[in-house]
Amino acid sequence: MKNALLVLIGFISLSLGVVGIFLPVLPTTPFVLLSAGCFMKSSNRLYRWLTGHRILGPYIDGWCRYRAVTRKSKIVSIAVLWAVMLCTIAFGVSSPWMRLGLVVIAVAVTIHLALLRTLKGREHEQEVDE
Repeated sequence: MKNALLVLIGFISLSLGVVGIFLPVLPTTPFVLLSAGCFMKSSNRLYRWLTGHRILGPYIDGWCRYRAVTRKSKIVSIAVLWAVMLCTIAFGVSSPWMRLGLVVIAVAVTIHLALLRTLKGREHEQEVDE
């Protein structure tokens, strides 16, 4: 029963993480890491699948090993964040307070992403930029 619950939580978390790729207000990394943790405790097969995934696997590995992300990940994340936020501010909300709130959120997330440690180097010889 415990394993089935962990697998369910893992898939729900992974789904939210994938949605978070396209919705910048929803964080991707914590949900994907939660999925990895749930799968690690419940199913070796699912854990190996997730950590071996060609897109998500390197992010999980980089975070678990170094508590860092690549410079490309930071740039893409910040660019997508601002593109979606600016479109939402321009076309999605009319309240000045909502617009201000979205700008504050975008600035806070940008600062958070910028302050994360940065992985550099080749895939197998990664170093951390302090």
